[in-house]
Amino acid sequence: MSIDGRAPTGPPGFGDFVAEALPGLLRFGHVLTGDPREAEDLVQEALARSLRRWRSVRVGDGAAYVRQVMVNTNITRWRRWDARVRLGQSAERSTDDPELLRTDERDRLRRALLQLPVRQRTVIVLRYYADLPDQRIAQMMQTSPATVRSQAARGLAALRPMLASEAVPREVASD
Repeated sequence: MSIDGRAPTGPPGFGDFVAEALPGLLRFGHVLTGDPREAEDLVQEALARSLRRWRSVRVGDGAAYVRQVMVNTNITRWRRWDARVRLGQSAERSTDDPELLRTDERDRLRRALLQLPVRQRTVIVLRYYADLPDQRIAQMMQTSPATVRSQAARGLAALRPMLASEAVPREVASD
């Protein structure tokens, strides 16, 4: 508590940034992880890590900085054994964000993305959902732009047959 009895809000502008950016960060996290609860945890952890360095973040770059922290945190999670086990579990639908569940096509796409290897899924999400160029994705994932392009090509090649038919199994999304 501060002297005036209010809880501290962090550096100037951080609270306003969180209030404005939170819905988009949660959607980004949901697409990255495939699970709304994992997305909430990922966003919370990324915001906590970002808060420590908020004063050094350039004005206007807050969302990009937090997305970078989210990608790095998610990569760290992949490397843990328990994260690999959770990838095989089914993602549950959330009624919290009706926009995420508005159409069956989005559900099919989400289920198909969950079948991709994590690196391919991350590249696809960063390229087409976050609309980032290959060079920036390569920096975020600490790899080369050529690797980003090959992961994207492989991911898209794997997605095409899944989305062209009813090849995406229903048990992945078990309602």
